[in-house]
Amino acid sequence: MRSDYLQLINARGELVAGNGSGLRIPPLTTVRPPPDARLKDAVACPGEGPCLMVAVLRLDGRVAQTLFGGEEHFVLGGRLMPPALATPYLEIGFGTAVLIASAVAAWATWMVVGRTLRPVQEISATMREATASDLSLRVPAAPGDDEIAEFARTSNLYLDRLEKAVSAQRRFASLVSHELRAPVSALHVQLEEALMYPDEVEPRSALRLTLRTTERLQAIIDDLLAYTRVKNSGMAAHQQLDLVELVEEELAALPRSGIDIRLHRSGRPTVMGSRVQLLRVLDNLLANARRHARTCIDVSVARSDRQAVLVVQDDGEGIPPEDRERIFEPFVRLEEGLRLDPGGSGLGLAVSRETCVAHGGSLTVEDCPSGARFVIRLPVYEQPSAADAA
Repeated sequence: MRSDYLQLINARGELVAGNGSGLRIPPLTTVRPPPDARLKDAVACPGEGPCLMVAVLRLDGRVAQTLFGGEEHFVLGGRLMPPALATPYLEIGFGTAVLIASAVAAWATWMVVGRTLRPVQEISATMREATASDLSLRVPAAPGDDEIAEFARTSNLYLDRLEKAVSAQRRFASLVSHELRAPVSALHVQLEEALMYPDEVEPRSALRLTLRTTERLQAIIDDLLAYTRVKNSGMAAHQQLDLVELVEEELAALPRSGIDIRLHRSGRPTVMGSRVQLLRVLDNLLANARRHARTCIDVSVARSDRQAVLVVQDDGEGIPPEDRERIFEPFVRLEEGLRLDPGGSGLGLAVSRETCVAHGGSLTVEDCPSGARFVIRLPVYEQPSAADAA
């Protein structure tokens, strides 16, 4: 790089030599390189004239020893500073450019983030409105397969499940109200009649009638409690149960009747479950079969792959295919059931299915030549082997 000023300075700061321009001015600067460096840059601004960019070079020790008896000498090279660097306008312009660039970047970021999060805001607003007033609302479906689109699909799935759950609860509450209204109304009429016509109503007969009504009311409430307990709490404390032994115990407790009950065994499958709950399921199915059977009931226990299969089949009228799922809904009763058991609550089969589901199994109605065939399937309990235990 060409220098406008060249000077040779000794350790005392005295000008020893220089070019024509350098000899006419004092030493350019008093700045010296640090001990661990030979070169240092500096800016010198004399009282008059423009500022200079100065480079200070310490002579090599061997050169200083040869030429100057070991005394340190420095070579100063100076060059006029360009006008752009000599005025504050460059710094101001650079600072202004940085500020403008930062503002543009912030605005662009705000626009991009706002556009990206706008669907999230719309989803959140729709979710708030749906959960507050209208569960039928759905969030706008975002295009693509990114995280926002997945969030929209998950939100709609959540709203679908929430709407179904709330609708089921409302329907169940309506059904419960309807079922409880009949015995309560009947009880009210019976008591009102006894009070209004004391001379015409025989007290003991009225008490027996109201007692039967309260027993029906109590049965409905007990079935409701059992249904909600199984549906919301799931399976109770479970233990290993021999399914054949469980069936034999229930059959031995049944009262004698004209219906022949035959037990068929194929193996002795073991299941994990609640004895009380599974006995209640079996009691419901047997009571239902005894109401509808003409002459006999067949109960079979077998194992199929990894499932225990329990079948209760009667030789009655059977269940139409279109009603085989409806009968497991709470309070649904077919005409035949109402005729044979007018005091029933319509919750026995609903409780039975929920209990089987809570035990990891199922309860269905399958085809058969005559009558109704109820089939329970439960997971078989496998005794862990010694290798598994180790």
